[in-house]
Amino acid sequence: MARVPLAALSTMRHRTPHRARPRPLPSDELAARPRPWARALGLTAVVLAGAWLGLLIAGTVRVPVGPMDTTMALRPSLTGGTRIDVSPLGSLSLDSHAAPVRLDVNVERLDPPRSQALVDHPERISGLQDEVVRDVGHGTRDLAARSCVAVVCGATALGLAVYRRPRPALAAGGLALVLLAASGVSAYATWNPKSVLEPRFSGLLASAPSVVGNARSIVTEFDVYQKELARLVTNVTKLYDATSTLPAYRPDPSTIRVLHVSDIHLNPASWKIIGSLVKQYQVNVIVDSGDTMDHGTAAENGFLDPVGDLGVPYVWVRGNHDSRTTQRYLERMRNVRVLDEGRAVTVAGLRFAGTGDPQFTPDRSAVPGGEAAERLAGARLASALRDQQAAGTPVDVAVAHEPTAAEETDGVVPLVLCGHLHHEGTRLLPYGTRLRREGSTGGGGLRAVEHEHPAPIQASVLYFDRDSRRLQAWDAIELGGLGLTTAEVSRHLVDENKPAAGASRSPSPTPPGALP
Repeated sequence: MARVPLAALSTMRHRTPHRARPRPLPSDELAARPRPWARALGLTAVVLAGAWLGLLIAGTVRVPVGPMDTTMALRPSLTGGTRIDVSPLGSLSLDSHAAPVRLDVNVERLDPPRSQALVDHPERISGLQDEVVRDVGHGTRDLAARSCVAVVCGATALGLAVYRRPRPALAAGGLALVLLAASGVSAYATWNPKSVLEPRFSGLLASAPSVVGNARSIVTEFDVYQKELARLVTNVTKLYDATSTLPAYRPDPSTIRVLHVSDIHLNPASWKIIGSLVKQYQVNVIVDSGDTMDHGTAAENGFLDPVGDLGVPYVWVRGNHDSRTTQRYLERMRNVRVLDEGRAVTVAGLRFAGTGDPQFTPDRSAVPGGEAAERLAGARLASALRDQQAAGTPVDVAVAHEPTAAEETDGVVPLVLCGHLHHEGTRLLPYGTRLRREGSTGGGGLRAVEHEHPAPIQASVLYFDRDSRRLQAWDAIELGGLGLTTAEVSRHLVDENKPAAGASRSPSPTPPGALP
């Protein structure tokens, strides 16, 4: 065997290539590379935000439950549970489950045909409980399927918008589905069927346990509960049917319809009732004769925001619970016409003029002016009405808050509207002006729940002939008890339109559309 010289070995050793060591990355490159926990945190944020957006946009189902039309939705929540909104009565909350999602059920309305079927066949009420259980079961299954699709699509779409690559977007959608499934398992594992026996009430429903009894008494005395339910369905159905059965006067499409409301007193339920009446009666203009607020503070101004969504002009005068701050806030709304110091405006073909209440009673630092201040404000309004008449622009309807001020317009305007006393009434003043006083459209406000029987919610729809601009008739609407336990609509005609009134009065031309 040949020997290799040491020198050659040394040369070969130097020629043997060394394995390259990895070059350390600069510190700025290390800082730019995202850490695993940061990537996971970002993906989690995308999954949660995308799932929430998906539920918000497409995670709602409409479900008929018995005679009611409802909507069901899942919403993110730290405590879980179920919230049932029964507008305009309020809401109730149940500790039904512990999961990061809450079930929201919104009772939108009673369906008149299905309600009437229960009225015509009371024997069906005995099976209403099973029907409701079946309807809720179907709705829950539909909601679960729709929610799965909503969270997957929402998280995937947001992931695609953030990462701009399909793999992380699909991963976000899959994780959202896993999160919803885990929430469902958690809700199923913690389901508490006894929660219905211990609900928490809010709004006008806060008085429900003392009026209808708690769930235990409903179970033990179900026959009594059935009768009460039948009466409730019957009375609420009357609200939808009364206008079609009222005789003597049918307003034609050209009739001007005015919705008169007053003394809402910060009751949020009033806005939904007003909105419903605007649509049901095809109202042209709303007149609010004041006391919309309770204390007139700037913090309460947000309560007025729904006025801008009512879809019709809103004529308003200041009440003794409304401040100048309230008035300035309303003056900035496009559909609001604020009347004060005899200001006159023409809205929907009618000319209105009015004045705000001279007193602001929540301000304890001011000395109240009393009846003398009201009469002075009414006299100024009457003077402004005379000026309008002399200018050839006579006012059709005057508006004040306090009846004492309204009475001062007698003889210078055909109709004056007011509120303040929280109960409705109509009378002819000595010189021929008709005074129409509205009750509380807020049921006396939120303080009404302090009493055993809350005041009724009252409003009226006034019908005017478009040519003569005179009042032809009005519908007095009253929702009593806890908001909707009774519902009454009564039609009233002015004397000139009553069939028997023509014989005792001197002949006068009958306004078009006065009689059906």
